[in-house]
Amino acid sequence: MPLKEELPRLREEIAEVDRAMLELLRRRMELAADVGRIKAATGAPVVARDAEDRVLTRARQHAEACGVSEDVMEEIFHAIMRGSVERQHRVGVAARTKRGGRVLVLGGAGAMGAWLEQFLPLVGHRVDAIDPAWGPLSRAEGRYSTLDDVPDLDAYDHIVVSVPLARTPDAVSALAQRRPQGVVVEIASIKAHLVPALEKARSAGLKVSSLHPMFGPGKSPYEPLTFVVACYDEPEAERKRLEALLRHPYTHLITIPFAHHDRLMGWLLGLAHLTGMLFGSALTRSGLDPGELQACASTTFARQASTAQSVLSEDPALYLDIQRLNPHREEVYRATREALDQLVALVAAEDLEGFRSTLAAARGAVTTEP
Repeated sequence: MPLKEELPRLREEIAEVDRAMLELLRRRMELAADVGRIKAATGAPVVARDAEDRVLTRARQHAEACGVSEDVMEEIFHAIMRGSVERQHRVGVAARTKRGGRVLVLGGAGAMGAWLEQFLPLVGHRVDAIDPAWGPLSRAEGRYSTLDDVPDLDAYDHIVVSVPLARTPDAVSALAQRRPQGVVVEIASIKAHLVPALEKARSAGLKVSSLHPMFGPGKSPYEPLTFVVACYDEPEAERKRLEALLRHPYTHLITIPFAHHDRLMGWLLGLAHLTGMLFGSALTRSGLDPGELQACASTTFARQASTAQSVLSEDPALYLDIQRLNPHREEVYRATREALDQLVALVAAEDLEGFRSTLAAARGAVTTEP
């Protein structure tokens, strides 16, 4: 057969294989749904790490026979397992709703508030929301424009405060005046400026938790979801207070002391955002054409540019507040200046040993591996 006729034939065979694979995937997801129904009925966890490990082990063992690397095969089956977990979790939503609670989200029209309105029903909760943006709109069930419009705050098991950083203290103070029976959960990225309002709320008898989702509103609920709990009280008590709100297969709760939160975020958020902003701001001074930079980009540049783009695409008001409201920002800025000055000096002195030692120390700061 001529080569020009061989290629279409091979493509059609691949299409046939794809159709067979899709049918097998459909069947696998049906089986996952059946598993999900049993787990929902028995209260078993959706994610079973030992079962996942067995699947990945099988995948790696077959990588060579398929002519691909173990990493590629593992990535393929990771995606399939995420799909299975999503399917299992979704079929159990109705069962979880019977055990779920009622949640009120302050700031429901905001980006993170909207994410919470999508995520919390997956946990089984019934969700209402408040946002001033809804004031001019026709009244809809479960939608309020102000706190005063909510007829019964005590009907909610949790009230989540998801408003801009600068407005969070006022929102907490307003709740303190109403004294709801449920747990008030603020999710501000910076906490220090909230202390007076939080203390006022606790003095009024409110149960208050300080939570921090370590991801943005574009995050899929079927990827790892890390929440940091800034603890005023005993960590296990704080965790227990939030577990019913966040019971989900990909939720990971980490408890830290409240007083430690902002210093930690100065480095986790402040420095990470700062380096992205510096990368882009420095490039504006290069005089180089962005198109040329992209066309010729090295792997390192492309990765750094992608990270910077994710930072530079966010809300400037939010990112300014994360910088300016953090009482530890000068510590981060000073360390950044000192690190740059040190590297500049080592390069100017052509000090290889000093350069090597500095990079080794830096490598140790960004990895937990020995």
